[in-house]
Amino acid sequence: MADATLVLNAGSSSLKFSLFTKNGDEPELVQRGQLDGLTTASRFEAKSAAGVTLGHRAWEHALGHQGALSFLLEYLTADVLRTHPLRAVGHRVVHGGMAFARPVVMNATNLAQLERLVPLAPLHQPHNLAPIAALLDKWPELAQVACFDTAFHRTQSLLEQTYALPQEITARGVQRYGFHGLSYEYIAGVLPGVDAAAAHGRTVVAHLGNGASMCALHNGRSVASTMGFSTVEGLMMGTRSGSLDPGVLLYLMDEMRMDARAIEKLIYQGSGLLGVSGVSSDMRTLCASTDPRAQFAIELFCYRIGRELGSLAAVLGGLDALVFTGGIGEHAATIRAQVVRAAGWLGLKLDGDANARHGPRITMAGSIPAWVIPTDEEMMIAKHTDALIDGRS
Repeated sequence: MADATLVLNAGSSSLKFSLFTKNGDEPELVQRGQLDGLTTASRFEAKSAAGVTLGHRAWEHALGHQGALSFLLEYLTADVLRTHPLRAVGHRVVHGGMAFARPVVMNATNLAQLERLVPLAPLHQPHNLAPIAALLDKWPELAQVACFDTAFHRTQSLLEQTYALPQEITARGVQRYGFHGLSYEYIAGVLPGVDAAAAHGRTVVAHLGNGASMCALHNGRSVASTMGFSTVEGLMMGTRSGSLDPGVLLYLMDEMRMDARAIEKLIYQGSGLLGVSGVSSDMRTLCASTDPRAQFAIELFCYRIGRELGSLAAVLGGLDALVFTGGIGEHAATIRAQVVRAAGWLGLKLDGDANARHGPRITMAGSIPAWVIPTDEEMMIAKHTDALIDGRS
């Protein structure tokens, strides 16, 4: 009877989960799903590894995060945990600061340290930590492991991590951290089996989804990333603005009388694809739209990717491969085509037929390779959790 590892990813209005059992030293997915609408009318859905629906439920009221966690544990206990006892829970935590450069077993002391990082990621960190605190209180003997989106980027140089600010501000933690690290770590782990030369060389990975960023890898290690102090820096995203001249924020404060919370809502929830298009934050909707604003938003999204690609290639001193991942990166052929064509100066030449099939390789023979590689952050968390609990990490 194989024990199970539960992976939780708690967001502002959702609780995603994946349940794995062990196949040797490798996790094997059993089922995954999510509870969403936690602040409105809540919904639950679970599917098997093959995509078959295993459970579905809807409520007319808001479950809240505590209610969602309680329901999920009841559902799993009544179902799969009867035959696969739960050995550990792995959590995605956005911010590990400088103190946590690798996954860690959670206890009250580590939880308190991570709670002190809430000001660095106020929209993510509290929700990430809530189920950890609840399980520590309700089930203290259950092993829990926190895995951090920032940890993979701790290999970056001091030059890459530092803003040109006075030392007393930098010392308070105002520096570049980088995010989406679990996704980039997964890609770095599977890339040797796809393109060994790229894995040991200079690769840029574009994690494109509702949240979007890019990372320069050299020999599988992060050397630069587009996200810095927060998850709003860098690329234009679904509802996030990406990088802005700080003078824009001063203008919003002085001329439009916006306070910090109004600006926060604007740059995190009212900008990006949604703000520019006025249509949607969903790339699928924009690609299907004939509205000129939707088409302009797509062009701006691709343009920003091209600019960041040039910057990251400069940091690497050249480019040996480009990798697309994330929901948009894996499924939006038109976006990949625009990016690759604009990067022809770097030696990329699109193979339109391969791109339409979603790869895996989408460039011509003799070209710098561009790959489509699905990411799996939950698998990465499960691997870290099992390794730490087994004493292999």
